[in-house]
Amino acid sequence: METAEFLQALQTEGRLLAAAAEEAGTDAKVPTCPGWQVRDLLRHTGAVHRWAAAFVAERITERRPPAEPTGLDGAELVVWYRDSHRHLVETLAAASPDVECFTFLPAPSPLAFWARRQAHETAVHRVDAESARGGGPTGVTPEFATDGIDELLRGFHARPKSRVRTPEPRVLRVRAQDTGAVWTVRLSPGPPVTTRDASGEADCELSGPAEELYLALWNRAPLPDATGDRALAALWREASAI
Repeated sequence: METAEFLQALQTEGRLLAAAAEEAGTDAKVPTCPGWQVRDLLRHTGAVHRWAAAFVAERITERRPPAEPTGLDGAELVVWYRDSHRHLVETLAAASPDVECFTFLPAPSPLAFWARRQAHETAVHRVDAESARGGGPTGVTPEFATDGIDELLRGFHARPKSRVRTPEPRVLRVRAQDTGAVWTVRLSPGPPVTTRDASGEADCELSGPAEELYLALWNRAPLPDATGDRALAALWREASAI
């Protein structure tokens, strides 16, 4: 996907998130994030939006922690979130394609990184807001879902922080039936190593539509039926939280 497509997704997802949060109310519990209420969701996601925008706008090259607001709640918090989202979209849309700033996953450029990362950040948390409101989640395109799976498997879980590990080498395969995308996740005592292929034998395979896999692998929906060693699917559920 191109940066412009991620920006469009980011704009849409943030608006949906705000609308669902407003409808649910900031006191509502977030079923997909046990222990959170909508106020926690808005404070977190809005702070991440402002954090990301600052790296790009100020060309900051070193990591800095995000800062969540402490006194905002209710309607004022929803307004603050909408302003945070608008500021992020405008900042990314106006940024130079060759802007240099901090990133934390491989990407063609910092701007491409932040547009992609914030689009998926917002989409996943939009699902959280909709779970608090009630009713099924708004759909995403198979292409967007496939990209989100790729970012998760080959980005986040390639890092030393990943806790998805096994004492002995094992192989988990993920297959998006509608887009044809396949990932082979090699597990070991070290961080997972994922390739975009179907090479070798797999101990366990998760397959389904890309959107179903996207939400499941981000722990926002049940995992699809697994073939092979289901203990690897259980390991993902237990250890993959970001």
